[in-house]
Amino acid sequence: MVNHPQAQAAGAERRLQELGIILPPPPTPLGAYVEAVRSGKLVFFSGMLPVINREPRYIGRVGGALTAEDGRKAAETATLSALAAAKDYLGSLDRVAKVVKLGVYIATEGDFRDHPKVADGASEMLLQVFGEEKLSGRVVLGVASLPLGVPIELELIVEVED
Repeated sequence: MVNHPQAQAAGAERRLQELGIILPPPPTPLGAYVEAVRSGKLVFFSGMLPVINREPRYIGRVGGALTAEDGRKAAETATLSALAAAKDYLGSLDRVAKVVKLGVYIATEGDFRDHPKVADGASEMLLQVFGEEKLSGRVVLGVASLPLGVPIELELIVEVED
């Protein structure tokens, strides 16, 4: 993985500004659940979709109606939603001590095999914002369908600093 010393030296909030990234409004639950739950120093975020203002930005399966590049962009959009949820819940992204887990669920056609390229859209966004030292490993899964027909759902667990 490429070392990003600027991301490590600057706080996440400052890096967002330097990168010109404007977070969308935090997502609102689409059902009977909460967006985040804290247990000790860990915060578990509900599944994050490429949805902004309750509107899906991408619809379809990767390897079918959507290309791998479309899937990558959908993963970036879902990551922006996750960052918005984290900022809303924590008050500041600078409170994130570490990304403990990133799970990327991709709705794919049966013969699609380029899952890592799609998931890199999420991983690279987190790398830019938090730096390599705060990143975790990840799990990437291809699935038959996801809520609202979107191609990506992210699972995010972070450790927080008090």
